[in-house]
Amino acid sequence: MRADASPPQAVVLAGGLGTRMHPRTEHTPKFLLPVAGRPFGAWLLERLASAGFGEVVLCVGHLGDAVRRAMGDRFAGLPLRYADDGPDLLGTAGALRRALPQLAPVFLMTYGDSYLPFDYLTPLRDLCTHPGALGTMAVYRNKDRFDASNAAVSGDLVVRYEKRRAGAPPDPALDHIDYGATALRREVVEALPADAPLGFEVVQRDLAARGRLRAFSVAARFYEIGSEQGLRDLEAALTTAAATEERR
Repeated sequence: MRADASPPQAVVLAGGLGTRMHPRTEHTPKFLLPVAGRPFGAWLLERLASAGFGEVVLCVGHLGDAVRRAMGDRFAGLPLRYADDGPDLLGTAGALRRALPQLAPVFLMTYGDSYLPFDYLTPLRDLCTHPGALGTMAVYRNKDRFDASNAAVSGDLVVRYEKRRAGAPPDPALDHIDYGATALRREVVEALPADAPLGFEVVQRDLAARGRLRAFSVAARFYEIGSEQGLRDLEAALTTAAATEERR
């Protein structure tokens, strides 16, 4: 899959402050919040391992040392490497830029508070078979159901990306949402300014406007633990899945 024939790489953005989850996240990073009896990160890393990834780069910031202590250098058979924002949080794209020396030529980026019931390798496979694209973003036809939709899709391309502010009126053209997993080429990150705070939405908006961001549509809803309701929904889904497995 990768040009250098190395195992596929996943990069997890796990450095945010988690302000919407205070007071839970004052002393515990979101990546380690307990979900169905285990740290969230354990669930996510196991999914990445089962999908076939060969290594994971964890971009940490807020309480990053706690993530290192909990996960170590290997988890679920996956070698773990770390990239730290340093004393000032750099935002989602800034964190990727800080991790540049560790990035593979193509990699899968996902979030440290998202749990996605799909094959995480599929956006990476799609990007690798379309050399003219710079990224492939997994998208879900959300229609503002689980969060504010932020993407317009035409065929196999994301033709517009716009992260809407809280309280902004709905935009019917934006009926899809970033599912939480995007395959990228390293050159996209290389072009970003070093050590400058920057959100990944800037990258998504630019790639979509240039016609270089492919869309991979997913049918199953996403889960996230960035809110109390999101955490409850994921706990319910994981508990139901475990009970179903036990009955088999």
